[in-house]
Amino acid sequence: MFRKALFTLITLQFLTAFFHSLSFFTHPQGTNDKEKALIDLMTTYRQDMGAGIHRTTYDIFIGLSSCLPLLCALGGWINLYFLRKNLNQELWKGMLRIQCFIYGALFVSMSFFTFLPPIVLTGLIFLAALYSWYIADKSSLSE
Repeated sequence: MFRKALFTLITLQFLTAFFHSLSFFTHPQGTNDKEKALIDLMTTYRQDMGAGIHRTTYDIFIGLSSCLPLLCALGGWINLYFLRKNLNQELWKGMLRIQCFIYGALFVSMSFFTFLPPIVLTGLIFLAALYSWYIADKSSLSE
């Protein structure tokens, strides 16, 4: 049961990383004059940020947006690695407690600042981590 819960968590982490990475292959398109003007400013107006750094708002958005798939991939790879290395139950509980905190905070942040797909996906990751942590006491790795 524990292994199935971990595989669910790992799968959700990798799927979220994949789906969010798809957004990097599109370019924003405005559907009306106001959206086109906003996108033009976001993609062309470069702000002086000191130390010779000149970034557009879109550059900053892409930089921050890349953190979600990287965080999800990191969690998935760590979980997969430790699952293959037969990490003991006590260490799993600690690892999953940390992931519950991190993905719970991520879910709250997504709930306030983004839209439905990332909210749902991070919520599912948080629930899967919470469930895995809960049953870490109840079952063994061999089940």
